[in-house]
Amino acid sequence: MRMGILGRKVGMTQVYDAEGNLHAVTVIEAGPCTVLAVRTKERDGYEAVQLGFVDKKRKQASRAERGQVANLEGRRQKRRVSLGQPAVAKANCEPKRYIREFRTEGDEHGLEVGGEVKLSILSEIKRVDLIGLTKGRGHTGVMKRHNFQGQGATHGVKRMHRHGGSIGASADPSHVVKGKRMPGRYGGEQVTMRNISVFKIDAETNMLLVEGSVPGPTGGWVVIRPTKKHGKKEQPTK
Repeated sequence: MRMGILGRKVGMTQVYDAEGNLHAVTVIEAGPCTVLAVRTKERDGYEAVQLGFVDKKRKQASRAERGQVANLEGRRQKRRVSLGQPAVAKANCEPKRYIREFRTEGDEHGLEVGGEVKLSILSEIKRVDLIGLTKGRGHTGVMKRHNFQGQGATHGVKRMHRHGGSIGASADPSHVVKGKRMPGRYGGEQVTMRNISVFKIDAETNMLLVEGSVPGPTGGWVVIRPTKKHGKKEQPTK
C-alpha cells in the first residue's frame, strides 16, 4: 500500500542540521487533502482513494466538477434513486483544483468520503517519491534542448551559429534516422523523482522539507508517496 498525499511546491532554501551541515532542501505545502471518493473492487473493479487539494471557486468550476463533490439533484442521481440504487457518497466540500488517486490494498487507513488526509501519515516515512510536471519551455532549439555546442563563430558561418548542422547521411540510408536529436517541444512532462530523503516534517504548518530539487516551478503541484526503492544491501565483511 502506497497511500500518499498531494502538495504544492513553495520553493527552495538552505537548512542546517543538528551537526552543522548545510542542506539544500525544497519546501512543499502538503495537505490537508479531502477524500473525494473511495474505489472498491465490488463497484469499480479496483481499490483506490481519490484525494483533492486546494479549493476552487465555484464560479470557476463546471457543473461536473461541482457535482463530483456535492449532490446537485441531477437527472442521473434521481434516476438511480428511482431504481432503488444506493446514492453515491459525496464529500460535500468545495470543488478542488488538484485531484489524484492512490491505489490501496484493503481499508487499512479507514478513510471515508469527506474525511481528511494530513501530513501526519508520512510521519514515519524516511524516503518518498515525488511526481511533478517540469517547467514548460515551449519550442526550443538544439542548444537549449539537447545541450549542443553550436557551430563556430568564425568567418564563413553565416547566421548558422545555433543550428544543429547535418541531420542525415547521403544515398545510404537516404533518410533521417529515428530518434535524431532535433529542435522541438521542451519541458512540460511528468517526471518522477525516486527515493528522495525527507529532511523534516512539520505537521502543524503542513510543511514538508525534502533533500534536493523537485520538478516544476514554484507553485507547481506535487504528488508525494512512500518510495518502493531500497538502498543497496550491505556487503558481508570478509
